Amino acid sequence: MRAALHRFVRNEDINFLLTNRVPRIALTRFVGWLSHIESPLLTRVGMAVWGLFTPLERSESGIDHYSSLHQFFTRPLRPGARTIDGRPDRICSPSDGIVGASGALDGTTLVQAKGFPYRLDDLLGDSDLSARFSGGTYVTLRLTSAMYHRFHAPHDMDIDEVTYISGDTWNVNPIALKRVERLFCKNERAVLHARLKCNGDAFLLVPVAAVLVASIRLHFVDVLLHLRYRGPNRIPCAATVRKGEELGWFEHGSTIIVIAPEGYPLAEGISEGQVIKMGQALLKCRHT
Repeated sequence: MRAALHRFVRNEDINFLLTNRVPRIALTRFVGWLSHIESPLLTRVGMAVWGLFTPLERSESGIDHYSSLHQFFTRPLRPGARTIDGRPDRICSPSDGIVGASGALDGTTLVQAKGFPYRLDDLLGDSDLSARFSGGTYVTLRLTSAMYHRFHAPHDMDIDEVTYISGDTWNVNPIALKRVERLFCKNERAVLHARLKCNGDAFLLVPVAAVLVASIRLHFVDVLLHLRYRGPNRIPCAATVRKGEELGWFEHGSTIIVIAPEGYPLAEGISEGQVIKMGQALLKCRHT
């Protein structure tokens, strides 16, 4: 049965129809409400149904039993489950994920998928900020629903501001990325404005929500960013974090876009399609 379901949902036309041609925002709100219901029975049933479509990794969690689907999808790691690359000249991956489009920006243009470019100012909602990263480096990290969903500081840094941009909840899987132009610029997202402690360079993390995933929790701001949040758009903060320190989470799976200024090449071995763990080297730092 599982094999038949996998073949069914892997069909591109069917997958796109089932995950996008639905009332995406209403469905996302419903799943968010359902996932917070504390019921061991409902949780077991929900996990069993979810497991029909994708294997669910439980061995790395510090929790044996879950009271809700929300608790499972935002589960912490057991101590020692990840190794943080401690080299000062390496920027670490902020999350587990699959490496998507990445490399040098063409001016301020990024690539979503082959033949689907988009502009950094459309993603960030700020043309002046975008210009500061012209010719820089970007990495797209896609988190599947089975992965660990918390994200962490890629280096020692100060976070000065968060820009919240409300939007849609298109699926962010490769099938949708090949069909929906400027998809990341349409979806709900947050822009984390940071400065690296080692040299003061500006650095951005952009968590992007998706269908069933529209709730972003950041530990250093006192609001939950979700589809009903209406402002303020810019949220000042003053957080100093160490490499590997947990920044927040989002539910079920989504995308984080890492954006560095010019002079931060990809670390050795980073390539599209690679599965990467939080803490692995992602970029080389310009200077320390």
